[in-house]
Amino acid sequence: MKKWVLSLVLAGSVFGLAACGNSAVVKTKAGNVTKDELYNAMKDKYGSTVLQQLTIEKVLSKKYTVKKSEVDKQVNDAKKQLGSSFDTALQQYGYANEKDFRNSVKVSLLEQKAAEATIHPTEKQLKNYYNNDIKPEIRARHILVSSKSKAEDIKKQLDKGADFATLAKKNSTDTATASKGGDLGWFGAGEMDSDFENAAYKLKVNEISGPVKTSYGYHIIQLTGEKKKKPYSEMKKDVVKQYKASKVTTEKIQSALKKELKAADVKVKDEDLKTTFDSLLGTSSSK
Repeated sequence: MKKWVLSLVLAGSVFGLAACGNSAVVKTKAGNVTKDELYNAMKDKYGSTVLQQLTIEKVLSKKYTVKKSEVDKQVNDAKKQLGSSFDTALQQYGYANEKDFRNSVKVSLLEQKAAEATIHPTEKQLKNYYNNDIKPEIRARHILVSSKSKAEDIKKQLDKGADFATLAKKNSTDTATASKGGDLGWFGAGEMDSDFENAAYKLKVNEISGPVKTSYGYHIIQLTGEKKKKPYSEMKKDVVKQYKASKVTTEKIQSALKKELKAADVKVKDEDLKTTFDSLLGTSSSK
């Protein structure tokens, strides 16, 4: 998911100031800071970025639909992965708050849909993807710790017959799953960290892994269930969706945006922001 530098919350406040005139935002003995001064300073610093983001959302929303449930899933996945660090992570990545993050998720999903609309797989490509890339859903539980030595110690305890759920509750730093004995529920390919996922899919049911390193730390994983993969005929709709998603690249998104913005006949009326879309459209505007 792509991170936006500016929030749409800020965007609304910046451009909402345009007609406010010279009333003071800050008063000092040395002079006042007016709303016009604030607006002009914010426009100079952030105007192009915000205007581009707002325009892209407006243009793509005319043609593509992002459901609230789709945004909810992305946000909930982030909360699940980050746990109690969610709010801190939003601040670190430049989001004003959760509403701002949700807006960014929505725009990213709109861009994803625009890029996917340009991908037209053949039946052969879809069947090859089904055979080679579609994996059955699995269920796993894990214990996440910060060091390899700690993970190795936990693995030794498990090998001697210690209870997995008890050790997870006691040791796992994944607060979202520790209280559930480390249970992650059912998941499919592409839903977890790639290193974690690769290790989990190599396990047999009830088998416990050695330490698996990911960006979150070291995991001890146990595979607790595996579903049988459905036939291609029953999964075709999902195969098409997953195939298209797997083929989306930054280049495809940029190409799709260029096509959609040109079709929308975007014209910037503010002379100070005239060049906002030059990089996306491959054009050159002069003031």
